[in-house]
Amino acid sequence: MALGKSVPVLDATARVTGTVSYSSDLHLPDMLVARVLRSLVPHARLTRLDASAAEELPGVVAVLTAADLGQPGGPGLLYGAMINDQQIVASDRIRYVGEPLALVAAESDEIAQAALSLIEVEWEELPGVYDAVAAAQSGAPVLHDDYPNNIFRHAKLRHGDLEAGFAAADEIIEETYSSPVAQHASLEPHAAAAQWVDGELTVWSATQAPYRVKEVLAGIFAIDQENVRIIVPHMGGGFGGKGHVRIEPMIAALAWKTGGRPVRLILTRAEEFVTVTKHAATVTIKTGVKSDGIITARQVTIHWNGGAYADASPALVRSGMVRAGGPYRIPAAWIDSYGCYTNLPPAAAFRGAMSSQTAWAYESHMDIIAHRLGIDPLEIRLKNLLHTEDVFVTGETMHSLHFAECLNAVADGLGWNSGKKSDPGSKRYRRGRGLAVMIKSTRATSRSECRLVLDTSGGLTLYNSIIEMGQGADTALAQIAASAVGVPFESVRVPPTDTRFTPYDSGTSSSRGTSMMGSAIRDGAARLKQQLIESAAPLLEQPVEKLTAENGYVIDLENPEQRISYSDILTGNQMDELEVTGYHSAKGGINAETGQGIAGPEWHQGAGACEIEVDTETGRIRLLRYYASSYAGTVVNPQLARLQNDGNVIYGIGPALLEEMVFDNGQVTNANLSDYMLPSMLDIPPELVSYAIESDLDEIHGIGEMTLPPVAPAIANALFDATGVRIFDLPLTAERVLRALKNE
Repeated sequence: MALGKSVPVLDATARVTGTVSYSSDLHLPDMLVARVLRSLVPHARLTRLDASAAEELPGVVAVLTAADLGQPGGPGLLYGAMINDQQIVASDRIRYVGEPLALVAAESDEIAQAALSLIEVEWEELPGVYDAVAAAQSGAPVLHDDYPNNIFRHAKLRHGDLEAGFAAADEIIEETYSSPVAQHASLEPHAAAAQWVDGELTVWSATQAPYRVKEVLAGIFAIDQENVRIIVPHMGGGFGGKGHVRIEPMIAALAWKTGGRPVRLILTRAEEFVTVTKHAATVTIKTGVKSDGIITARQVTIHWNGGAYADASPALVRSGMVRAGGPYRIPAAWIDSYGCYTNLPPAAAFRGAMSSQTAWAYESHMDIIAHRLGIDPLEIRLKNLLHTEDVFVTGETMHSLHFAECLNAVADGLGWNSGKKSDPGSKRYRRGRGLAVMIKSTRATSRSECRLVLDTSGGLTLYNSIIEMGQGADTALAQIAASAVGVPFESVRVPPTDTRFTPYDSGTSSSRGTSMMGSAIRDGAARLKQQLIESAAPLLEQPVEKLTAENGYVIDLENPEQRISYSDILTGNQMDELEVTGYHSAKGGINAETGQGIAGPEWHQGAGACEIEVDTETGRIRLLRYYASSYAGTVVNPQLARLQNDGNVIYGIGPALLEEMVFDNGQVTNANLSDYMLPSMLDIPPELVSYAIESDLDEIHGIGEMTLPPVAPAIANALFDATGVRIFDLPLTAERVLRALKNE
């Protein structure tokens, strides 16, 4: 059985030797280079754009402007992941610094850059708004006429009697927390190429959602989806930033303008910062509790900064609402989640999407409640955590819950109940411990399909559209396929995603890939084995019901010595291969007015506990020990699971301590990896331990994000434990900590 083994990733040798081919490595015959002219102002009316001089520059093949869009027989101007509000290039309105104004395709990058400098642009500046709370206020500048209050989504949850819940409380505590705009900072930037041949469009793109891109591009060009092909090479990191639709509409429209020549666009690092960001969030949370720590009511109001265009935010705003109360039994809850337009770059899913911002609030808040009541922070969480068969704030009965196990695992690892902290050896340094737990829903409605092809050599090919982006998806899915079909892991092949050959999947996001596609593979494997049994029955001269398929053979149940290999079954039936399709889907949904219903097919669960050291003279926080856990159900590959858990913690250190995009009148002032601070090897705690919690149930849970959201609140709670200082705004920079220490 390949399942449960730490086998090396399928492309390990290629990665180590540097022979993996990414989108940016693509070279097509006669391929052109694309560059983007971008806005220098955050909000304006575009009054003039003249590209004639650029078009006449030798070596320039095409220049695309808004004048080319929205015309009969050509591409449309607007698109969107959920709302068609985004322009391929700006038409009459500019809404953020960095918005595309024109596209150039040229024989070389030097020529393309020179052409950009020849395009003349004039505009009339308009007032801007950059904060989500301010954008929702009366009198704020309006970005889209269809949304005069700048709110593109108001998601509501109403559960129980809120007024009675607060009336029953002995204490009512209310606070506001914020987290800033951040950058995904994938090592590989966005890269895509496109070519039109005989009315058919092929796009090579580093995208997490090839079928969504396919759908949107078909809509832009008013063509059948079958005439759009998306090929996804290996990806150098995504973290949500390459989900949904990004640069593909630009490159497809520019390739259309070239008249058939392929064209490729690779974003610079500075362009990455204005292409997609993490949602800034302001979370006000009010909780009623009894004196023994039991929650009676909770009210949460969240303003999400969606940037200039809605992108995938309408769905994410709803997901953030569902998670905002935390993994607790709350008899009465009232949650309002607002997605707001501002004059900043568009925001989208960021690893641990919407859960990091909400966990930052509710887990910092839980510690404050604990200290206000004089209850141990671990104890108050264990008193209120959800368990299997409890009712969640969505009204659904919960299943497969292991929050308490996750939390106890990290608390025990840290030695929480010992009550002892290590000695810093100096009065300048103070040490503290903190913990946190998280809840995350995955997509309520989604679908995965796969094709399994068994050949006469015994080889099994798995066609699927889950994207390999460094997380080991191909390897984990190959392990599931090998175990489910009953063939050696080494015989499984997983080709890259290509929508001409790989069937539909809703997208590699929300930690759904291994669980959803894994279930589709198991469904396909059952179909494949049934067909093998039916094909073997005449050869073994036994009825179907007396046969079983396992370990590469169809076996006579009454006489196990009588068996026939999969290869011989195909040969005996004169078949070169046997092909089946596997399916799995989830269909849920919540009421738009009450938030009651089924929020997702499974609940992602994780926890973290840490010990930190605070330098009281500089404000610098140093992580000494960190313990992380996530609920995995059945672990497919222990090594990959540990790397996912550890990687989440390391990734989470950035937004917790360092990361923040800084803006001046809508202009990013730190749009590079020198000024935008990312965690380095020196920021990783010397003691980093993670656990993948398993159960006896035969289910695979996603763990791609679960240990990230607890990082920031666990550190903040440890900071309070060490110094008595409570900080409500991320990141916990040395400057912010020092300022708080001086004001304590």
